[in-house]
Amino acid sequence: MSDSETICHKCNEVIQQRIITALGKTWHPEHFACKDCLKPITEATFNIQNGEPVCSDCFVSNYSGTCFGCKKPILERTIKAMEQSWHEECFVCAGPCKKPLVGTSFYERDGRPYCRIDFEQLFAARCADCSQPITENAIVALNAKWHRDCFKCKKCLKPITASTFAVEDNKPLCTACSD
Repeated sequence: MSDSETICHKCNEVIQQRIITALGKTWHPEHFACKDCLKPITEATFNIQNGEPVCSDCFVSNYSGTCFGCKKPILERTIKAMEQSWHEECFVCAGPCKKPLVGTSFYERDGRPYCRIDFEQLFAARCADCSQPITENAIVALNAKWHRDCFKCKKCLKPITASTFAVEDNKPLCTACSD
């Protein structure tokens, strides 16, 4: 055997005619086969498991995850989030915006991902005065939650910062206006 002879990775015999080069190795065409079903791989694309070739059918059956979003096999890049596997294009906000969430922070509710804006609009507590989501510290009073700036006197409209206040028609009154 001379130095210029090409050896098949599978059978260790000299390759005389057509050569397949893949995975840094050379093969007889009939020996470049799926490691699982052992059928020759004739497609232009193939998959790799443990450094060995795998045909597309075996890859889908034996190795690919199923996308939590669309329930179809994942054949390319897999996004792992919330203990699930996703296609990159399927990992999007479950809220109305449907924005991609890959590479961003997100919120989870009932096993579904949300961007910050949709999460706040859908699930955050609402202020008893302005009805907007409360995303930071809230004042809890009169069986409701309030933004700090929205908890104001019903009459003079100044924010109530004292720990005591009066109530009129279930609305707060500062001590000055309650006299």
